Amino acid sequence: MSTDTDPTDADDATAPAAGVDPEAVAALEARIDELEDELADVRADADDGDGKMVIIATKGTLDMAYPPLILASTAAAFGWDVTVFHTFWGLDILHEDRSKDLQLSAVGNPSMPMPNAIGALPGMDRVTTKMMEKRIRDNDTASIQELIDTSLDMGVEFQACQMTIDLMDYDEDDFFDGVTVGVGAASALGDMVDADVQLLV
Repeated sequence: MSTDTDPTDADDATAPAAGVDPEAVAALEARIDELEDELADVRADADDGDGKMVIIATKGTLDMAYPPLILASTAAAFGWDVTVFHTFWGLDILHEDRSKDLQLSAVGNPSMPMPNAIGALPGMDRVTTKMMEKRIRDNDTASIQELIDTSLDMGVEFQACQMTIDLMDYDEDDFFDGVTVGVGAASALGDMVDADVQLLV
């Protein structure tokens, strides 16, 4: 029985498949290496507390107020420079009066354990909101107010979109102390360009 092997067999495993452009494969591998290097830099910045995060908050329901605040306060706890730009309904999170009455919609929310036909009944948004508020209290989860205060204490910059302030006819004094008002979209984009992480919530 012959033990001879074809010298080309060893190369078959790494050879490009038939019809695949070797130059395209090499370019893709180079791009993967480049992205891995960039990811390593971001992780190093996070470990050193030198990272920068920008979050765009666009929603003003009770359930959607938590993600930007939790992410912002957590990143700030790691020493990151964090900015949260609030626009459209997301601005209600920073509004002293409206933030106390953020609602949880019972309609169009696939995670709600009730049919839309029931959720559309008058008063159901209030019912689901009260249920969530009770769960938040029972679980000792921080309130919206507490998360805002904690984030501000840790240096998070909350920005209020000036266009939205004008559109909603809000007054700059309506917002929590420490909120930066009069910020435009151009400034937010400038912050995002310099950030390691950009999130739209």
